[in-house]
Amino acid sequence: MFTYLGRDGHPLRAAARGAGATVVLLHGGGPDHRSLLPLADRLADTYRVVLPDIRGYGQSPCPDPAAHTWFRYAEDVTALLDQLGAERASIGGMGLGATISARAATAHPERFDAAVLISLEDIEDDTAKQAETALLDAFAETVTTRGIEAAWAPILPGLAPVIGTLVREAIPRSDPASIAAAAAIGRDRAFRAPADLTALTVPTLVIPGVDHRHPAQFAEEVAGLLPNGRLERGVFPDRVDTADDLAAALEPSIRTFLGDTLGR
Repeated sequence: MFTYLGRDGHPLRAAARGAGATVVLLHGGGPDHRSLLPLADRLADTYRVVLPDIRGYGQSPCPDPAAHTWFRYAEDVTALLDQLGAERASIGGMGLGATISARAATAHPERFDAAVLISLEDIEDDTAKQAETALLDAFAETVTTRGIEAAWAPILPGLAPVIGTLVREAIPRSDPASIAAAAAIGRDRAFRAPADLTALTVPTLVIPGVDHRHPAQFAEEVAGLLPNGRLERGVFPDRVDTADDLAAALEPSIRTFLGDTLGR
């Protein structure tokens, strides 16, 4: 693990595997970078795979709710590239990490060669966004009063099984004050409508999710809107339970896409 500074000077942590063209992979909301270590190890024979702990998660504690915005998350990525001395990189992530990847690559297209959006989070209309904000406010309150595990208990049953595994594994490594603060992202909007993603012009692989917070239909819509989108259906088998299962499911599609895009 190494330390780098966000644009606001906040210390953040990341791990790296392998050598070659830089690929930044961002975990979902709840887990930390360890959820993607098996995938990084599979790709490390060809690429330098960098796994940040997004601010608020894992070894990047950040208990200030005002520091959790989509703008700040995207700027953390370019700050990481500067620390690495990487003028350009590929970027990808799951859930929260996919949204950050899209934000970073639309804000700074000159820094990215490709994007991989796995289990893309839905973009809510105004009514649904109000419900999302209320859900995350309640989540933060429960984290503060009863702990992280209690906050996740009513949410995880409706999500893909692997998310439950990765969240539960990360809880002992998580700072409750930072997890509560990270829920403030529910008060911000990454994008207002799917059409906003047409600004994502780099070659982009879209891998649909399998639950209501990461709807496959939405991912398919986004892939159709992207100027250089590629949709990969059927990546997840019927049962994916662990980080190793996740890596085995994702690695072939990501390797092929990056090889086609980067020529490696």
